[in-house]
Amino acid sequence: MEIGRRFSLKYVFIGLYFVAFFIYVIIGLKPAEAVDYQVSAHLSIPSIGLRSNVTSLTLENGEIQTPDTIVGSYSGAENKTLLIGHSSTVFQDLNKLRLNDEIVLNDDTYIVKKYEVLKKENIVMPKLLERSSEDTIVIMTCAGKSLGGGDATHRLIITAERA
Repeated sequence: MEIGRRFSLKYVFIGLYFVAFFIYVIIGLKPAEAVDYQVSAHLSIPSIGLRSNVTSLTLENGEIQTPDTIVGSYSGAENKTLLIGHSSTVFQDLNKLRLNDEIVLNDDTYIVKKYEVLKKENIVMPKLLERSSEDTIVIMTCAGKSLGGGDATHRLIITAERA
């Protein structure tokens, strides 16, 4: 009788383990919910093989929130658009971009005119977003040493003018 009881308890514990494991797999390993961004444009940078949808962004509590997996767009002046994205996802190869490379935003082609890396604290957003004499896009992503939480010590800033 003792052997039968141990044998039964063994199968009960094994059964409970599999039930718990199944619940963990179904609930615990489920991928994060994808954000359904509203697509407002399309970005292509042929020289680095980048193609991404673009979503329009707004200021929230004085800040622009960077989308996780696509490019975000913010316009502070009618002829200048800021494009932002994470260097760990959509802009992972942006550092390979060079002067005179083409950038296509919807049907408009832009040519890279400036490539710079600045300390985060040296960036003045109102100046970065101010009106330009040419139709301009500014692409910005993190660079330098990671500060955690998707932030870094520097920013890679690419400025391109309409061709």
